[in-house]
Amino acid sequence: MKRFNFLSIFGAALFVGANVANAQDAESVSKAQLDNEFHPHWTLNLQAGAAYTLGEGSFDELLSPSAAISATYQALDWLGVRVGISGWQAKGAVVYPFQAYKFNYLQGNVDAVFDLANIFSSYNPKRVVNPYIFLGVGGNGAFNNNEAVGIARTDKSALQYLWRDNQFSFVGRGGLGVAFRVSSRVDLNLEANANILSDKFNSKKAENPDWQFNLLCGVSIRLGKDKKSRPQPVAEEELPLPVTEQKQEEAMPLVEVAKESNVPAEEAVAEKVTRNVIFSLNSAKVRSSQLPVVDEIVEMLEKDESLKVLVTGYADKQTGTADYNMKISRKRADAVRQALVDKGVSSSRIIVSSKGDTEQPFSTPQENRVCICIIDTDQH
Repeated sequence: MKRFNFLSIFGAALFVGANVANAQDAESVSKAQLDNEFHPHWTLNLQAGAAYTLGEGSFDELLSPSAAISATYQALDWLGVRVGISGWQAKGAVVYPFQAYKFNYLQGNVDAVFDLANIFSSYNPKRVVNPYIFLGVGGNGAFNNNEAVGIARTDKSALQYLWRDNQFSFVGRGGLGVAFRVSSRVDLNLEANANILSDKFNSKKAENPDWQFNLLCGVSIRLGKDKKSRPQPVAEEELPLPVTEQKQEEAMPLVEVAKESNVPAEEAVAEKVTRNVIFSLNSAKVRSSQLPVVDEIVEMLEKDESLKVLVTGYADKQTGTADYNMKISRKRADAVRQALVDKGVSSSRIIVSSKGDTEQPFSTPQENRVCICIIDTDQH
């Protein structure tokens, strides 16, 4: 139908925008995406455009101006809460003879806004095209209905729900839009919304709710920081490797030491064997240089299936917050556990623990980015 052409065109534009956003992420994971994480913030939104109130008459005869001002609190990268005021003018019409009339309204809205790009992809503060949808409720106050009152003087049957001073309606609403990033502070946006109101909104009795549609364009201004920097990882080849060979030699199984010291193997068995898996800064990936350590642990566990290994993750206190360090130490312990499982060790034989930066087992930050693996050979 002609009256819905502008919504059809907008829907097609949103579809194209969503595909552009996906293409941006598919091309590469941007440096901004890796280096930054979301930070809650406020946005001020100013919009203007056209309103169409569903009724008798052609599409252009029932068009009227519309505007909106709102503020959005972006609580999560994918979810915001928008509070605002919209309105200006609406139109209705009677057909025999045809007469259009206009009236004014103001509408308060509270919307939940869902960022589709961040729902279906990773957070990226430099993404250019960001499609969104929203659902909300509101209250509509209509006033200045003098033209409809004038028509009713000559034809009282045409406007059975005529109101004179003002008319209040509860509103349910929803819509979709797309924001185009212009700078770190400014977005341009295009939005379409539909509002369902009381049957009395346009003074005509239809025995079903009245509908009003808006097509708006505008500008959004971020009032605070929308991102914060993550701790930056150091490339593996740039990170000086701690000298751990001596410590690992000191922690060799006492069965091997017994061969050199003539200590009976039965006495040497009742000891704990320690191996250290060192990680890069801000990384929970087991490096290729540390795989021989993992292989050594696997070999010891294969020799005695009754043994278990305690894997404890750590983080250096000089880098990151306490919460962040606790999380990455847990990820490091999980990474070592998975490396052992991948090499055939049953997960039931692996005990995982994490200390964050609450304990610093070594003297240097590089050494404290570690998982300490302890095999208690006296478990049985």
